[in-house]
Amino acid sequence: MNNESHYTRRNFLKLASLSAAGLAAARPLKTFAQTNNPKTDRVLGVALLGLGGYSKNLLAPSLFETKNCKLTAVITGHPEKGVAWAKEYKLKEKNLYTYDTMDSIANNPDIDIVYVVTPPGNHRDFVIRAAKAGKHIISEKPLATSVPDCQAMIDACKANSVAFSVGYRLFFDPYHTEMRRIARDGDFGILKKMKGQRGFKMTQHQWRIEKALAGGGPMYDIGIYLIQAACMAQNGETPTYVAAKELPKLRPDFFKEVEETMQFSLKFANGSQFDGIASYNGSGDYFRAEGEKGWIEFRQHAFTYRGVDAFTSRGQLNYPMAVHQQALQMDDFADCVRTGRKTIVPGEMGLRDIKILDAIYAAAKSGKWTAV
Repeated sequence: MNNESHYTRRNFLKLASLSAAGLAAARPLKTFAQTNNPKTDRVLGVALLGLGGYSKNLLAPSLFETKNCKLTAVITGHPEKGVAWAKEYKLKEKNLYTYDTMDSIANNPDIDIVYVVTPPGNHRDFVIRAAKAGKHIISEKPLATSVPDCQAMIDACKANSVAFSVGYRLFFDPYHTEMRRIARDGDFGILKKMKGQRGFKMTQHQWRIEKALAGGGPMYDIGIYLIQAACMAQNGETPTYVAAKELPKLRPDFFKEVEETMQFSLKFANGSQFDGIASYNGSGDYFRAEGEKGWIEFRQHAFTYRGVDAFTSRGQLNYPMAVHQQALQMDDFADCVRTGRKTIVPGEMGLRDIKILDAIYAAAKSGKWTAV
């Protein structure tokens, strides 16, 4: 489940025309085909499971921009929310479900995809139930709160022959797509030196500080973006070792079950290393990767919905984009379902990241470099 409520969706994007520097710096987005996906005769129906802020403020508006899918149903633990959504989005009454009645979606042809948008501690049960109902599934990040739960979700989707994806929206953002291309094509050599930070000040009690629901603190919630970026910059490779240190809590009475701030490092087989920090009592939204021949740097808004400030040693990157990242993400998954193409953000990637998080927490306890 994303923790971006402190950003408004109206400000998530900064549109700008391509400057001369941007034109010089920007390479064609060869893998960014989602913007050109044709509208199909068969538009797939999406049921949002969990109607919190992320569904309300980002996923629902994004589904008005998609070409291959549309909002057709909701599943909620609060029936009154379902009624309100039906009125606002003109949903059929038969397409309103509660957590108790959701298993009957198996008999509803209006629903092709279930998007699970609840706290991660609930992902396992909802994903398995949706898979048994024969529906294709997107699960928000982090995938779950344990490796066994992730594996159980993957196994259930395979057993029921349904597609399974993680809500890693940044794989469909043009700036992060360009970083992946740079890493793949070796424009700047191996990006051996990486650093980043992500943080904000949490002021109100919420499920994100409850270990059973969240899995962990800022590492699970926002640190996972830093892990993702480091792996992107290494052409999708997984770190072999990690090190970590939990910093002293400034508000121990508030963060009773999870860490408040974590420093961590990721070491890759080729000698590359990432050093970063994730915090619920700090600030920052930054990432940099440097190679022998050049560098790429996200100076602010590195992982948010708003326009990314990205630069390379060639100049500023500037890709005007008039749609939500989430619209591109969901359209791509719908196209995968329609064509049988494999998603670039499969459940196995979510499992990988939970394994990395497990190793980070183990390293923080031991004080030693720990194998992933």
